[in-house]
Amino acid sequence: MSEDRWNTVLVLGGIRSGKSAFAESLVADAPAVRYVATAVGGEDDPEWLDRIEEHQRRRPQSWSTEETGADPARLTELLSEAKPGDTLLVDDLGGWVAAVLDPARQPNDDEADVAALAAAVRGCTARVVLVSPEVGLSLVPVTPVGRAFADALGTTNQALADACDGVVLVVAGQPTWLKRAVTATAPAAPKPKPPAAATPAPPPPPVFVTPVADPGFVGTPTTADAFSGATMSLPLVASGLTKIEPGMDLPLPSSDAGPDARERLGLIDLPGAGLGRVGEAVEFAAATQDTTSPQPWSSVRVVVISGRHGGGAAAGADPLDVERRVAETERGAGLLGRLAGQAGADVAVLRVQASGAMEEGPVAADHAVDAALRQGWQLADEAADAGRDALLLAGIGVGVEAVATAVLAATTGAEPAATLPRVLQPGGTFDDHAWMVRCAAIRDALHRIRQEARGATDILRELGGLDLAVATGLLLGAAARRLPVLVDGPLGIAAGLIARDVAGQTRHWCLLPEAGTLALVRQGADVLGLTPVLELGLDLGEGANALAVLPLLRTAIGLAAALPVHPAMLADHGDAGLDDPDANLTEADQAGDEATVAAGPEGTADGFGNPVDGVEDGAAGRS
Repeated sequence: MSEDRWNTVLVLGGIRSGKSAFAESLVADAPAVRYVATAVGGEDDPEWLDRIEEHQRRRPQSWSTEETGADPARLTELLSEAKPGDTLLVDDLGGWVAAVLDPARQPNDDEADVAALAAAVRGCTARVVLVSPEVGLSLVPVTPVGRAFADALGTTNQALADACDGVVLVVAGQPTWLKRAVTATAPAAPKPKPPAAATPAPPPPPVFVTPVADPGFVGTPTTADAFSGATMSLPLVASGLTKIEPGMDLPLPSSDAGPDARERLGLIDLPGAGLGRVGEAVEFAAATQDTTSPQPWSSVRVVVISGRHGGGAAAGADPLDVERRVAETERGAGLLGRLAGQAGADVAVLRVQASGAMEEGPVAADHAVDAALRQGWQLADEAADAGRDALLLAGIGVGVEAVATAVLAATTGAEPAATLPRVLQPGGTFDDHAWMVRCAAIRDALHRIRQEARGATDILRELGGLDLAVATGLLLGAAARRLPVLVDGPLGIAAGLIARDVAGQTRHWCLLPEAGTLALVRQGADVLGLTPVLELGLDLGEGANALAVLPLLRTAIGLAAALPVHPAMLADHGDAGLDDPDANLTEADQAGDEATVAAGPEGTADGFGNPVDGVEDGAAGRS
């Protein structure tokens, strides 16, 4: 059984409910997934083929695909042959039932096929997620064929729900667990005394979690407010869990708004062919804002996490130079401070207690890891409460690249020597001896934990350390608050790989603005399913790449929202729209144009969320 207590899960949902995206998030932690497609026919249906292509674009390159539409018995064979280390995603059982009921297979014992499939699922040792339409909430079909399909699918769903460890119902993108192997509940609160008068009882208070104090964490003045509260709320976690642990139910972005926004990009009034790859940012913003006309991020917070790692991971690093960069960022100076000021973003810097040498033993204690996860979550909470509409994760530390490489190798099986960045010294020279020392430290650390558990907290305790734990908690908290996160360096990618083991939904709230030059970032992003928006070859340091391209992303998102549909795309070419451009604007388009006019005279924005007068020295600590 997996770390989150299930091996087999049935995901139910209606049409466009988000069930497929949620199912994909459940297996996002697997280094490789066998995607089993059950659909039959559709070769002459362009819209159906577009849907299939949309699903294909969402899958990471590490996934393989196997089609069973022509032979429904093949699905049972795949489940029976699967090994304990395999991961299968079956999408969906509606196609499988349609193949079972194919007149060419009749007469046939369809009930025996369903029983065999349920038995294969019950006995399967691999990790399996099955997606199926929920037909019980719709009207009874008016045709005999429709009724036969609904009856067969309902019978199949019941049989597999009984066979699976977990069952999830997805409605409007929100998952609700109907069945779990292990159910964690919050501690029971003492019963209040009954009131003297016959008055209605007040509603129960929300669940709060008290953060674990850790004297090793020292917050700078820019982050002191983030930890001033006595309690920390876990918003939007419907499971009632009182700790951060695998299996958390976090929300997903809209599964419809993103594709709809991309489709609209092909219709807007542009003289050229379109926005190119920058359209990825528009689609991401649309999904996370749940609208086809997203607004550019106007209030971004840059969260800089500074940690130190001992042992071979720190070979070739200059702690004094790292300290200088952190201090400059705190003052709003340096590269990050200047870029943040030009982008109108504020900066929060968190110095984290040093972690041990990963080749010698665990780098952090369990209680310190838990505290760091909570503090990262609280950083996201504080940013959301302050009205920030996006986070940008950055890291300045000692040994982070080596630790992130070790995490990538431990979670995906990547080869450390192929992904560990070279050690760059001032003046543009490389220290190859230091690189070899780091590579040896990673090798020894992976050998040390070869028989250890590989859960999220295990990886943080044994390899990742406290800075990576804070970054992981930040990603989880941001997903819980529906807050998008821009990542572009080793710390953010490694945190994403660990966060997916706690809640796979987190990767859907992350955007990789620029690919950079590091193989570590590119390979980790590919595992997470993050496609870089741009490939400019920037190598400015973690966080700086994303900050440098942020104005361009804002401009593209603003254009997509503000520009109207091209007149040639209108249904009636004889209407007044061709003569009166404003007549073709939607209400949202008109509002966007009015905002552009209103913002211009003030000299603070250009209508796309970009400040006109950049603040050179940044805005560190501004709330």
